[in-house]
Amino acid sequence: MRGLRTYCHLVQLVPKPALPQVSGHARLRWLQARERELLPASYVHLVFTLPRELAPLALQNKRLIYNLLFHTSAATLLEIARDPRHLGAEIGFFSVLHTWDQRLQHHPHVHCVLAAGGLAPDHSRWISSRRSFFLPVKVLGRVFRGKFVAGLKTAFHAGTLQFHGHLLPLAEPRAFASWLRVLFRHDWVVYSKRPFGGPEHVLRYLGAYTHRVAISNSRLVALANGQVTFRWRDSAHGNQKRLIALPLEEFLRRFLLHLLPRGFMRIRNFGFLANRRRAELLPLCSRLLQQSHPPAARTASPALPIHSLWQCPLCGGTMQVVERLSAAQLLLRSPPHLSRCAA
Repeated sequence: MRGLRTYCHLVQLVPKPALPQVSGHARLRWLQARERELLPASYVHLVFTLPRELAPLALQNKRLIYNLLFHTSAATLLEIARDPRHLGAEIGFFSVLHTWDQRLQHHPHVHCVLAAGGLAPDHSRWISSRRSFFLPVKVLGRVFRGKFVAGLKTAFHAGTLQFHGHLLPLAEPRAFASWLRVLFRHDWVVYSKRPFGGPEHVLRYLGAYTHRVAISNSRLVALANGQVTFRWRDSAHGNQKRLIALPLEEFLRRFLLHLLPRGFMRIRNFGFLANRRRAELLPLCSRLLQQSHPPAARTASPALPIHSLWQCPLCGGTMQVVERLSAAQLLLRSPPHLSRCAA
C-alpha cells in the first residue's frame, strides 16, 4: 500500500514528462523488436472479453483465469482461421491482456493484433483475407465461450480453482455446474475493430496500448480534498471525454484490482509468431508476401518514427530524460507537500 500511495502522489504531482522515462526505455526496445517483425500486409484487431459474471472469480484466481483467457482466445483464433470455410490458413498474432475499463473497474479482456491472412497449410503461399472481412465474430464468440467453460470445468475437477467469500458456495459441484449454465445464456463478446491501414499504424497502436497499466499519467487531473480526478472516455455517448472524481481510497482500490501475479506475462505471441516458430516462419511469410505483392505494386506509407512515441501528448514537444529512478528510490522518495496537491 505504501508503494502505491507513493505512486499516486508521484503521478499527480511530479511533472508529467519525468514519469514515462522510468519504463520508457524497455518499451522502446520492445517496439523496435516488433518493428522488425511486421509484415508488408494489412493488420486486424480483435478483442476477446470475459462476461461480467466471471469478474469475481477472476479476481480470486488471477493467474489461472488470465492464463485461460490467453490460451482459449488464441486457440479459438487458430482453429477458426485454419477452417477452409473461413480462411484456411495458419495465422500469427500477439495478444495483450488488459484488466480495466476507462473508469478503472475490473474488465478482463485481451487485444489480439493479426496480419490479415496467413500461411497455406503446406506453407507454399500466403492466403490473404477479404479486405472488409477477416473472421466471423459470432462464430469466434461461441467457440471461445465453449473452450473457456471447458477450461473452467477442468480446473474445478483438478481442484485448482479457489473460492472465497461470497463465492464459497460454488465449491460444491452442483452449485458450480448450475453457475456454469448461466454463462451459456448469452453470447460472449468478440469485438472486431476497424482494420489497421498498414504496419505503420500497428506501431502507433503498440506504442499507445501494450505497455500501459490501468491509467496513463495524461488522464490524471487533480488530487485535492481527498479525491482523485481523472478523465475517461464515455463509449456509450460517442466517446465523449468526461471527468470522474473518486475518493482516494476508492481510486487505490480500483488501481490495485489490476496488479498482476508476480512474473505474469501480459504480452504473448501465437501461431507463426510463437517464440519457437518465429525464426523459421516469419521470413517465409515475408518472402511469400513479396512474391504475391511486388514492391512496385504497393503504396506504402512512411513508417512511423519511433521517436514520435516520446512526444508530449499535451504540447507535442519532445520529452527528455530529467531523472532516472530505481524502484527502491521511488519507494523512499517522500511525497510532495499537500499544498501542491491542487490541480
